[in-house]
Amino acid sequence: MEEQIEFRHWDELIPDALGLIFSNLSLQEVLTVIPSVCKSWRKAVTGPYCWQEVDIEEWSSRCQPHHLDRMLRMLITRSSGSLRKLCVSGLHNDSIFSFITENAGSLQTLRVRRSEMSDSVVERTAGRLSTITFLDLSYCGKIGARALEAIGRHCKLLVTLCRNMHPLDAAGKLLQDDEANAIATTMPRLKRLEMAYHLISTGSVMNILASCPQLELLDLRGCWDVKLDSQLMKEKFPKLKVLGPFVMDYYEMDDWDDDCSDYSDNYEYLAWEFEMGDYDDYDIYDGMWHNDEGRFEELELRFYEGNGEEAGILGWPQSP
Repeated sequence: MEEQIEFRHWDELIPDALGLIFSNLSLQEVLTVIPSVCKSWRKAVTGPYCWQEVDIEEWSSRCQPHHLDRMLRMLITRSSGSLRKLCVSGLHNDSIFSFITENAGSLQTLRVRRSEMSDSVVERTAGRLSTITFLDLSYCGKIGARALEAIGRHCKLLVTLCRNMHPLDAAGKLLQDDEANAIATTMPRLKRLEMAYHLISTGSVMNILASCPQLELLDLRGCWDVKLDSQLMKEKFPKLKVLGPFVMDYYEMDDWDDDCSDYSDNYEYLAWEFEMGDYDDYDIYDGMWHNDEGRFEELELRFYEGNGEEAGILGWPQSP
């Protein structure tokens, strides 16, 4: 007699397993399709299991400010304090940065490039980022040494700091070593530091090297006033890799030419509904996603370690 094989129903999987499976779907499908399949799937996507790692950097660089704020508040609220990684571009005010830090109890990676938070809000909220190990503050023009000093005092686990600037920010300006000195004074555990196109001197760089003995990579591309003796560097810091200060190739603008503030009425937007569960502040968003540049397919949403291949809803077996 053939042994009867018993198949377990998909709606009986534990939420953690469902979260891992849902990582293969687009954010639009997770928020609009999955909740309507069955109660257990709806519970999984409205709980924290699916929102440990969120990367909306590509889309956020092209969306409207109020849409970005709403999306962040929704996803972070759903994470219920379990958010480990957040990548977003172009935060437009202090309020949304403060909201992120209020929910940063488990946050290890924070990437907020081209954002407009101020020194004062970073100083007030840096204490909430004590679990951060990776921080990217590149192209954030409204913060400076005060913010970096506050981060260094409170973020004792920080090993990677990205603080690159745009080359136009350095044009025609005097040396400003205060940020480099703040890093040297407060971040001795750094292993990777990126300071491309910064207005810093050789002295401030040597100060960083003397204060950060674990440093493995230092990016100084475009820091034209820095003059390092290559032979001396090899002898004193044999394990350190230094990029720059001279740039051998053209500078990649990294989408800088894109005008992220251009919200022309000529653009066509895709309208769809959020399945919000208990999060009642957001019901229906019309015009949030651009059909061409801001479409959902460009979003990267990571829940757990590892990247799966993108799969459409048509590729899923039907739930019993």
